[in-house]
Amino acid sequence: MSMFVGEALSGSGNEIAHIDLLIGSKDGPVGNAFANALARQSEGHTNLLAVLTPNLAVKPSTVMITKVTIEGMKQAVQMFGPAQAAVAKAVADAVADGVIPKGQCEDLVIVCGVFIHPQAEDNQKIYQFNYDATKQAIINAMACKPTVDEMLAGKDKADHPFKGF
Repeated sequence: MSMFVGEALSGSGNEIAHIDLLIGSKDGPVGNAFANALARQSEGHTNLLAVLTPNLAVKPSTVMITKVTIEGMKQAVQMFGPAQAAVAKAVADAVADGVIPKGQCEDLVIVCGVFIHPQAEDNQKIYQFNYDATKQAIINAMACKPTVDEMLAGKDKADHPFKGF
């Protein structure tokens, strides 16, 4: 398969984390999205590579894209700090756990959409919730979850937490 899609939500309050991600081959559509995310930056949407620490990027190479416009240094630091650390650690742990096969790490890339609420305050929660959501989104993507049958079985019982009514 050239593209795996994953999604997960973790946490609560303004620090809630919602991750949408794509995992795929460097020479496929995810590779194109990866390159475009780095090459086509725009104000308020500064995309960045996930690194465990400077000069130690994760494999598969992972670009983080903002799902909300970053307004000010506080949000930027949250994205470049606890959120980046969380996404990078989740990717590294997914490889260590065998969720992403080690032998495919140089062939795959990840495009990871990250949400940071403008009123988020607690960096520890931002880290933990983004770690949990990223790790679960990777697991979901690599296992092709939910299956069509799981989606159909749950569609009438689903209660979206942000539907507004």
